[in-house]
Amino acid sequence: MTERTKQKTATRAKPAKSPKRARAGRKVKFLQKPNCTTCRKARSFMERKGFQLYFRDLGKDKLSAAEIEKLIGPRDHTDFLNSRNELYRKKKMGQKPPSRKEAVRMMAKEPNLIRRPVIVAGGRVVLGFDKDGITRLF
Repeated sequence: MTERTKQKTATRAKPAKSPKRARAGRKVKFLQKPNCTTCRKARSFMERKGFQLYFRDLGKDKLSAAEIEKLIGPRDHTDFLNSRNELYRKKKMGQKPPSRKEAVRMMAKEPNLIRRPVIVAGGRVVLGFDKDGITRLF
């Protein structure tokens, strides 16, 4: 091989995968309410980016308290509360947040109290339509 052929070969790298292709086929749990505007926006964004979504309708298939505990993990439980929910405003949870145990119990009973969508992939959880959080999933 001549020196020039070596240079050409060395500079020919495999083309980088586009971000869309890199995420294509990545399995993501998408916990939602189909009529939720934020959920529809997040879903559309993720489908355009090539994510493979597995849906769970929180209205029809509620999360158990154990599932909610697992999702929250070490994070602050108040991040999972939907501040737009009527019960949230009625109980003034912004000023007087419930204990973790009480919040989990209420979210299990009333799924509209959960901030949506809840996106789960690779052990990571993203709440709401957070473009940066979604793009960092993989």
